[in-house]
Amino acid sequence: MSDAKKPDHVRLFIPGPIEVRKEILDEQARWMIGHRSSEFEALFARVQPKLRQVFYTNSRVYVSTSSGTGLWEAASRNLIRDDRKALHLVNGAFSERWAAVSQANGKKVDVISVPWGTAIKPEQLADQLKKESYDAVAIVLNETSTGVKNPLEEYVPIIKQYPDTLILVDAVSIFGGYKIDFAGLGLDMVITSTQKALALPPGLAFAAVSDKALERAKEVPYRGYYFDLLELENFLIKNNTPSTPNISLMFATDKQLDYILAEGLEARFARHEQMAQTVRDWAVEAGFEMFPEKGYASPTVGVIANTRNIDVSALNKFLKGHGATINNGYGKLKDKTFRIAHMGDASVAEVEDLLKTVSQFLESVPV
Repeated sequence: MSDAKKPDHVRLFIPGPIEVRKEILDEQARWMIGHRSSEFEALFARVQPKLRQVFYTNSRVYVSTSSGTGLWEAASRNLIRDDRKALHLVNGAFSERWAAVSQANGKKVDVISVPWGTAIKPEQLADQLKKESYDAVAIVLNETSTGVKNPLEEYVPIIKQYPDTLILVDAVSIFGGYKIDFAGLGLDMVITSTQKALALPPGLAFAAVSDKALERAKEVPYRGYYFDLLELENFLIKNNTPSTPNISLMFATDKQLDYILAEGLEARFARHEQMAQTVRDWAVEAGFEMFPEKGYASPTVGVIANTRNIDVSALNKFLKGHGATINNGYGKLKDKTFRIAHMGDASVAEVEDLLKTVSQFLESVPV
């Protein structure tokens, strides 16, 4: 990026889809196989135990040919009974949207809502759970629009005081870059998709689901069709999916999971935190501020407050000339912030190189 060599493509430092290594892209060019063939069943059987390792579960991980949004719908529709309520924790665009998905499926919803850039504190959750009974608490662990990581590990013992309340977690923009111990925490559904910290192309979503959640689904008569968890379970035990999966992306997933496990999960998480700290330190040194409140910044998405009022579009034009691109903020934060994804297979050195290029641009901007 910062050298004179012309880049072969524009490297993505946006919060999804993110940069994918060529060898993983190439894996999608394998000859096609039938999705009801023994070859596909063998592929599914190879992928499943690797997914379980990354989710820290000995149980099931469903594979859905959809975005993570599809599995929001699965969670809301399958796990919230019609005569009960869900509690959504809302502190950004995506947590707002998941609550809207629940409502669009006819579910009764309460929200705890706080200003963008702040985390929902455990005591706020505890206070609300004392007031009302809920079928589930829906948590966006990593709010991509604001760069806030909510304190999931502090929520869990509070929710566990209410045994009938399921714990549903959107981990889309953090999974693969931060440890989420599904079994150890006793979570009920954790959702992610391929195009973020797993460093795969978009097109598949994954969900670890507890036995308790499956039992709840049996109490919901209208679970829909495409995202029916019980149907996903029926096919999972046969190493398959109910409808046609993205077979090419399954090949890529198989290879990428080998790469992730060879790196080592703890090493991968540590690398993500090091990249995140590199961005945080640079932001302060460059005269900006981090948008998330202190102590709650994401390990995968750096959201930087545009306190210098730079032209982020001009910055991105400059970056693209050097073979990279970042994001100019999401929704109502557009141009008021800019977002740098430090996730997937990126290295600390690559993040540092990006930041050097940003600094070159800033040298031409009046303070």
